[in-house]
Amino acid sequence: MKRIQFAIVLAGLMSACSHSTAQAPEAKAPANETAPATYRVNFDTSRGLFVVEINREQAPNGADRLYNMVKSKYFDGSRFYRVVPGFMVQWGAAADPKVAADWDVSIPDDEVKTTNARGTITFAASSQPNSRTTHMFINYVDNARLDPMGFAPVGKVVSGMDTVDQIYSGDGERPDQIRMKTEGNAYLEKEFPNLDYIKTARIAQ
Repeated sequence: MKRIQFAIVLAGLMSACSHSTAQAPEAKAPANETAPATYRVNFDTSRGLFVVEINREQAPNGADRLYNMVKSKYFDGSRFYRVVPGFMVQWGAAADPKVAADWDVSIPDDEVKTTNARGTITFAASSQPNSRTTHMFINYVDNARLDPMGFAPVGKVVSGMDTVDQIYSGDGERPDQIRMKTEGNAYLEKEFPNLDYIKTARIAQ
């Protein structure tokens, strides 16, 4: 069961880990624009390009969050930090921990209306309700076992799944998500320099 616990949200983590007596800057509320009924996102990565198509009716809260993250260029520089062949590839830690703090606001759960088939893109979450924030994964295989756990796909890869299949998996699940949150790419580039990453993620025109 631990293998599929995508625990990424720890309340008060930033303040708890700080050793400074200075007051931390107030985080900015993430953008919350309503997404179009359907849209595509071009992910230009260190392995090449892949394109996902999002259907808002399928998972409206997730579709809106992804749309706003992409428009804000949140994913630029984000590493694919958890890659499990035969399961999934995960990303979503911002390159800059200050940006991660701004977006560390959970969104309500969506009803699971379609299965976690190969190529579907889904938000990661903990075992607690309404715990999705910014981390996502693409299913490498049909993972229907995730459906009753509440993982609601927001869309699917419509081009470049061969690119997704080639994302570097040598570090498996080793990167520490708490350190990613507090140190950003400074930690990942030093400890896991071979990780593939997103150069840019943009709404397709």
